[in-house]
Amino acid sequence: MSSERLAGLLDEYGELEKRLADPAIHADQATARRVGRRYAELVPLHKAAGELEQARSDLAAARELAAEDPSFAAETEAIAASLPVLEERLAELLIPRDPHDAKDVIVEIKAGEGGEESALFAGDLLRMYTRYAERHGWVTEVIDAQDSDLGGVKDVSLSIRTKGVPEGGNGVWSRLKWEGGVHRVQRVPVTESQGRIHTSAAGVLVLPEAEDVDVTIDQNDLRIDVFRSSGPGGQSVNTTDSAVRITHLPTGIVVSCQNEKSQLQNREQAMRILRARLLAAAQEQADAAASDARKAQVRTVDRSERIRTYNYPQNRITDHRIGYTAYNLDLALAGELDGVLDALTEADRAARLAGDTELTRR
Repeated sequence: MSSERLAGLLDEYGELEKRLADPAIHADQATARRVGRRYAELVPLHKAAGELEQARSDLAAARELAAEDPSFAAETEAIAASLPVLEERLAELLIPRDPHDAKDVIVEIKAGEGGEESALFAGDLLRMYTRYAERHGWVTEVIDAQDSDLGGVKDVSLSIRTKGVPEGGNGVWSRLKWEGGVHRVQRVPVTESQGRIHTSAAGVLVLPEAEDVDVTIDQNDLRIDVFRSSGPGGQSVNTTDSAVRITHLPTGIVVSCQNEKSQLQNREQAMRILRARLLAAAQEQADAAASDARKAQVRTVDRSERIRTYNYPQNRITDHRIGYTAYNLDLALAGELDGVLDALTEADRAARLAGDTELTRR
């Protein structure tokens, strides 16, 4: 356990507590939310450090009493036995955590190989994440979507946010960061007349939603084009040029948005996605610089990077990264994802305790 790191984090906790007590900070809601999130991250550490300090103090007092009165020996032993547990808990909290854990996310789902069946599966994944968010009291918003002819989605961007400051600094990213990658489905498609099982895939990208302070965008680096919105089959659904396409020239990242009726609203939504993608790209570069051998989350829909299989005939969901299998696919698609997400979180915790930076997300 690093005493210097602990002292530094406890000092930071004290400074954040003072800032939040100052009414002036609440004049800027973005700053107040950011400071509040960091404060919430440090609350468990502050509590664990306090409990350990109190236990050590109680042990010293109990030993003094036991030296005069043997009846205090049992209490002394009980307090001494609790110290390793408290020390282990504090040691876990001192392990550097994912800096994005408190953030909200943008989930992008893209239909892959498999035509209409893949688009229908992408729609199933959209409903699964929406229902999971509802179970946790999170707020969802479809930023942009391209529907398919049979009611699926070809491409959709979904914002998922917590209400207020997440407890313990555990925001949406801390739970859904494991979902990035290729999801494979095995089932009989609605378009299949002979009852044969088909395999198709959809790609999921999970991006921590960036704030203005996270990413600086020079407006001169943007090319903004406007066009008319289109629906399934390519038909025009708007008579004005309200859809917006933004190209970030230095990186070549292209974002388009056409869900809103207003060109200004579509531009704002596209900028949200662009900031998230730029933050993810910057994180990938930082990860590569730190360790060329370490692989980050899938940021593109690479069909070879299968992370999970949804098998309808067996009602089975399998996560290939940790060997997790459960036969409750119907419940998972209804939003009960905590089983697989808890298993991934525990595997990540074990990896961090073993000295790895984190569990690989691919």
